[in-house]
Amino acid sequence: MDVLHLTPRDNLQNILDKLTRPTTIYLAEGEYIDKLWIKCDNVKIIGANRETTIIKWNDFARKSHSDGREYNTFRTYTACVTGNGCSLENLTIANTNKDARKVGQCVALSVNTPLFYAKNIDLKSEQDTLFTAPFPDDLVVRYSGLTDDPAYYDGFIPREQLYMEGGSVQIYEKCRIYGTVDYIFGCAEAYFDGCELISLHDQREYGFVAAPAHSLKQANGYTFINCRFADGGAKEGSVYLARPWRDFGKCQFINCTLGRHINPALFDRWNDTYRNRTARFAYGNLTCESEPDPVVWCNQLNERQIADAEDRLTKAKAAWAAHESKEMK
Repeated sequence: MDVLHLTPRDNLQNILDKLTRPTTIYLAEGEYIDKLWIKCDNVKIIGANRETTIIKWNDFARKSHSDGREYNTFRTYTACVTGNGCSLENLTIANTNKDARKVGQCVALSVNTPLFYAKNIDLKSEQDTLFTAPFPDDLVVRYSGLTDDPAYYDGFIPREQLYMEGGSVQIYEKCRIYGTVDYIFGCAEAYFDGCELISLHDQREYGFVAAPAHSLKQANGYTFINCRFADGGAKEGSVYLARPWRDFGKCQFINCTLGRHINPALFDRWNDTYRNRTARFAYGNLTCESEPDPVVWCNQLNERQIADAEDRLTKAKAAWAAHESKEMK
């Protein structure tokens, strides 16, 4: 395994583009102002301190791209990971745009890879902070030019960032994720273990933490375990834990602590859709500052189901440890 020690004076993207084997990169404190794409497998990036080691950029959905079209949500990322078996630790990734009402979505981190791990990182943005690929199937068709319809975009998003056959397992441990609307979204089997989800103030006066879009064939969706849902300026009762971005989106909230900013209903159905009839939302052992009154279409988990979810997290961590032990040599 190769080891590199870098500072903000180094061209981080240029170095990432040259990697061909497992590499650990240590980042010194400072600001790395760059839009990053991590393509090589088994790259580990470790910052000196997540408070002071900061990767930041400022693209946004309504910005005009060089191809003449707007960036759209999925080209706004500050960092994108497509290399398998990559990990991030002890750093901050930020999309520095403000007021999503005007600029649209502004992704901090986009992860499109079969296996990914993050620990002690901060993800900062407002709307659509963290994208956990795969994409919903209909968007793969739309953006990859698989039809003759001119309304579909051929090459709009690079294939490596768009298309991934199979599923993705992603683990976020002791991370802090900031946002307003749908700030964790996608189709991955993703585990958030001991994380802090911080809902910021939004002048629209509402917010949603998660927007899952899992297909019905996916057994596992988003699992939040031992997480704290904190008020970062959001008004009391203005934020929902999740709403389904697509039918059958799945998420579970277990042993979590909810601030007063979380709406007693817990979940929203997504505007005027009927996705409440297909959404697979559940909760168990919540500690709430306000008395909860969950929507009738969600489920309360029993002790066995909670234990099963905790077991899946344990197995996901074990799979990551086995991968790291084998590949990061």
